[in-house]
Amino acid sequence: MIDWDTIDTVLLDMDGTLLDLHFDNYFWMDHLPRLYAAKHEISEEESSAHLRETFHSGEGTLNWYCLDHWSKQLGMDIPALKREIQHMIRLRPFAIEFLAWLHSSHRDVVLVTNAHRKTLEIKMANVDISGWFDRVVVSHDLQAPKEDQAFWHKLQALHPFDPARTLLIDDTERVLDSAREYGIAHLLTLLQPDSQQQKRLETRFPGIHHFDEIMPGRPAHD
Repeated sequence: MIDWDTIDTVLLDMDGTLLDLHFDNYFWMDHLPRLYAAKHEISEEESSAHLRETFHSGEGTLNWYCLDHWSKQLGMDIPALKREIQHMIRLRPFAIEFLAWLHSSHRDVVLVTNAHRKTLEIKMANVDISGWFDRVVVSHDLQAPKEDQAFWHKLQALHPFDPARTLLIDDTERVLDSAREYGIAHLLTLLQPDSQQQKRLETRFPGIHHFDEIMPGRPAHD
């Protein structure tokens, strides 16, 4: 699937790619609606419906990923609430093995995440993988999400890379669309970002289940 000889730079997403998306889905779809319902003395069904509508309005924007924005909008300390269930933060299978292999291959390995800086801090306090990267790039610092062309232009200005010799692995197809528009040649998605949800059967980009499928010389795990 991947000709590693043609790749100098590897850009890796965090949530749903290196980390199991179950933590995030559980937080936003179960944990927070339950707490919001209790706070406002409404049913969990009403709470979930209200929050879904609220979240949907800004999807794909920088605010959508901003914990400070949602703390203010909802009148709740979102980072503190995330820490209540931080024990659920998990690496995806073969993530460490893949990062170690990339590190030893001497390619440029960059974490590119839309996660808010406070989210990144919570995640790294529980599964610190930051040492495997040459750089960690947070979209809030670039003032544009990965869905926006501005993100890739600013990334290029900060850390020059050859799009034709770059691989991006990301579980969000809108992000992959944006990267393709920018000219990144090698694009890969994840078939099961959340370990507790069904494997995705149809993706518009080539997909893998686990990283061992793309590690040279390693038999793929079923």
